[in-house]
Amino acid sequence: MKAMVMNGFGDSQVFTLSEIPKPQIKSGHVLVRVRASSVNPIDYKIRSGLLKNLAPENGVLGFDVAGIVEEVGKSVNRLKPGDEVYGCSGAIKGNPGAMAEYQLVDERLLSIKPENLSMEQCAALPLVGITSWDALVRGAKITSGEKVLVHGGAGGVGHFGVQLAKLHGAEVFSTVSSDQKAEIVKSYGATPINYKKESLTEYVNEHTDGDGFDVVFDTVGGDNLMRCFEASKLEGRVTSVNTRVECDLSILHQKALSLHVVFMIIPILYGQKIGKSRHGEVLKEISKHAKSESIVPLIHDEVYSFESISEAHTLLESGKAIGKVILRGFD
Repeated sequence: MKAMVMNGFGDSQVFTLSEIPKPQIKSGHVLVRVRASSVNPIDYKIRSGLLKNLAPENGVLGFDVAGIVEEVGKSVNRLKPGDEVYGCSGAIKGNPGAMAEYQLVDERLLSIKPENLSMEQCAALPLVGITSWDALVRGAKITSGEKVLVHGGAGGVGHFGVQLAKLHGAEVFSTVSSDQKAEIVKSYGATPINYKKESLTEYVNEHTDGDGFDVVFDTVGGDNLMRCFEASKLEGRVTSVNTRVECDLSILHQKALSLHVVFMIIPILYGQKIGKSRHGEVLKEISKHAKSESIVPLIHDEVYSFESISEAHTLLESGKAIGKVILRGFD
């Protein structure tokens, strides 16, 4: 089968169109004909060598998948050939990714595709949806009426987090860097905060009377983690998708904060049966909300072909993408 293969580690030009063996069906798995995938930060972190120990043996990346079930293995009881499905399927050691004609996927990681969404739209949902769910629902346990700050609300994870928090009855605020992004988060029912125009102290005073937010969701990482602590109220909850940073945690003690860190690929990485099943259950919930349009995927204007994966990686790394960067499968 055709696949976009990462030959070594480095810049986005390491990918080549190659012929590799088609996966063989096995128990508990389905063979998916891939119609769409996406690029997530973890993809370029693996490709660049930052997370090289996670790289799939065959060099095929692509964590999100949307496609059609072609074959089912023994013990598969939820899915059948012809089903249109989507999920966050792998792209790490022992679990080659979706940037190929076919992908072998544990059925627990998949859900039936919402009928009202295209394959490309579905490929925008799994990783960011499960990540946001783990951060806000499972981790922070947000409740109706709480003030929630989402950093980067026009980004891949951020746009989903904003909608999920609204869905749970929170009063949502989101940092943005431009008027265009401000309009996006407004359309999701959140109050935009242009961090280039307002200081942290100013927006905390304006929106919380100086008390701080009940929940702060960090989708940015780096030095932004400390800003999350500062924006949180006493005994508040901070949840982050990127804590690869050295910082002084004294403020956690001073404000009695809780910090929840999300690494949503853990069930795939460690083969956790319960975790994989949980991913599938979360996707079912996401499907319901997608069908009712209470959650709408945000996709960057240009959809790339699999053969253009290098350009898609370059765009996402540049920070100029609006929403998810999507790739359309081989014809």
